Amino acid sequence: MMAVSFPGLGQIYNRKIWKIPVVYAGFGALFYSASFNGRYYNKYMKAYQDFTDDVKATDSYLKLIPSSIDRKTYDPLYNPTGYDLSIYTSYKEAMLEMVDYYKRYRDLSYIGIAGWYLLSILDANVDASLFSYDISPDLNITFVPMQMSLPGGYMGAGLSIDFKINF
Repeated sequence: MMAVSFPGLGQIYNRKIWKIPVVYAGFGALFYSASFNGRYYNKYMKAYQDFTDDVKATDSYLKLIPSSIDRKTYDPLYNPTGYDLSIYTSYKEAMLEMVDYYKRYRDLSYIGIAGWYLLSILDANVDASLFSYDISPDLNITFVPMQMSLPGGYMGAGLSIDFKINF
């Protein structure tokens, strides 16, 4: 229950302190990934919206397109009759692909955060369940050959597993 209330408390309760940095490193990496991908998703989404609208003042897409390329070759707002439709379409599709890319990995990062949270809870639960499990050298497993009677009066060979616990 402690691991559910706050990640890492279950590991502290189970006296597995060395696992706490692993738990928080996983959360840190996943939160960073979600932040990074979310930031670029917003950047490319804004650029795509500005590129496809009819307002000259919205020009955030200029940061993504190389400045060496003349704006009049691909921007219908600045050159309505002389722009190249294929260049315009390729930039538009490239921005949309980047929007989809960063959205996908942002969403996968959120799923990863939930999965890592559940994994840390499962780890604490398994450690708590096995905390008092006795592993002693008095546990023996032996394999013993045996005879088996088969249908029709036939005899067959088999293998028996014998567990012996000495107290």
